[in-house]
Amino acid sequence: MAGQFLKSNSCLGKRVREVQRAKVNIPDIFRAGGIAMFPLLILSILSLSTIIERLWFWFKILTKEKETVIRVVETARRDWEAATEVARQANDQPIGRLLYAPLQLYKPDPELFRLALESTADEELAEMRRGDKVLEAVIALAPLLGLLGTVLGLIVSLKSIRLSDIGTASTAGVTTGIGEALVSTASGLIVAIMSLAFYRLFQSFLFSQIKIFRKAGNDLELLYRQKWSLSGHDQASPDASRDAGRVKPGETGVTDIS
Repeated sequence: MAGQFLKSNSCLGKRVREVQRAKVNIPDIFRAGGIAMFPLLILSILSLSTIIERLWFWFKILTKEKETVIRVVETARRDWEAATEVARQANDQPIGRLLYAPLQLYKPDPELFRLALESTADEELAEMRRGDKVLEAVIALAPLLGLLGTVLGLIVSLKSIRLSDIGTASTAGVTTGIGEALVSTASGLIVAIMSLAFYRLFQSFLFSQIKIFRKAGNDLELLYRQKWSLSGHDQASPDASRDAGRVKPGETGVTDIS
């Protein structure tokens, strides 16, 4: 038993030493990737900064918007002036600005109310798409730059090979150079995959926002249309008001006083 224990400890120690010798050295990997690693580094920095900024942006939105929608809509059922004040206090959030845009208008008709909602929703959704173009560019360029680095590395590694050297010890360095040339392709794929994963995450957040905007806007517009009709604005139609001053056929418009 003691012999087996010592043997297992020696094997474990040997494995640890092998792992330590195989430790990844970032500067060596960067040098092995060649010249294509410099633009890949720039793309990775752009992608990482955009991802961090967008994560903070969405974190602030997703933690408060549902509460804001419920407060504004429920308050609008009782008091429209109080609902306007609640929406104004949430003006630092996209959903707050969306609901405040029509509420701040002075006695708008339902069509103007709806137009204010739609125009504000378009502006806010465009702001939520900020950073998407950067991630799309990184997703498209990173694999191509990695492939370019690999091609350049293969050119350097293979240009010194002669047919007579194939299969001899002199080609050992060539295989090492080919392995190093593939580093840029792997790096480009890593940057592109990371950017694509967060890009799709942000797109899912955007689609959910579209649904929330549509539902909140429809609920508020429906409440306003009910208020508008109850206040008597729909009793007089445009056709009736236009025909109010007309004289019917057969009438002279002169009152008979006899």
